[in-house]
This record gives sequence, C-alpha cells and structure tokens, in this order.
Amino acid sequence: MTKEELTVWALANGWRLIAGHPSLTKPGAPNDPIVRLVRKATVVNLEVRKPAGKWEKVAGESYADIVAGAEDELPRGLGFEKVPSITLLMQENRDAMVFARFSGR
Repeated sequence: MTKEELTVWALANGWRLIAGHPSLTKPGAPNDPIVRLVRKATVVNLEVRKPAGKWEKVAGESYADIVAGAEDELPRGLGFEKVPSITLLMQENRDAMVFARFSGR
C-alpha cells in the first residue's frame, strides 16, 4: 500500500485525522486519540497511547510491506493484531461518525 492508500483506507474505516495523524478515539472522548498511524516518508508506525499519556510504538513497517486486506479486513503487515479489540474500536468510531452526521454535529 502507499501512504495515500493507507490514509484513504483509514478514513473510510472510522479513523479521523487528529493532529495530522489518522487516529481512533475513546468512545466517550471523541477528541482524545488512543491509537494513531504516524505516517512518514517511507514507513508508517502504529502507536498506542498509554494511560500516562505517552505514545508507544506497537509496530512499524514500510509502505511496500503493507498488504491491503479483503473488503472488510485490516491491512496485513502493520501489526494491527497487537492492538486488542482494534476492530471493535474501529466500529465504535465509525458508528460515532455516522450518528454525529445524523445529529448535525
């Protein structure tokens, strides 16, 4: 995947840009990112924020080594499997975005 393809995938699957990074937020705190993709020129890092507020790199890979998954699968090669409940968190973020559109936010 390229940087742009990964960004398009993320934004289509519940992630939103916060401080320039595709991010997932806590369900109760929509402006408080807890998982983010830090995109650099040739690599992307998957980071998780610890309770103390510090970001920890979970995995990192070059764009060339990330493979798009099937229609409803996560891309392979970036370490999403190391983040517990990532698919549930993505679904909650996606649902929150849909409901925000209905409420006019």
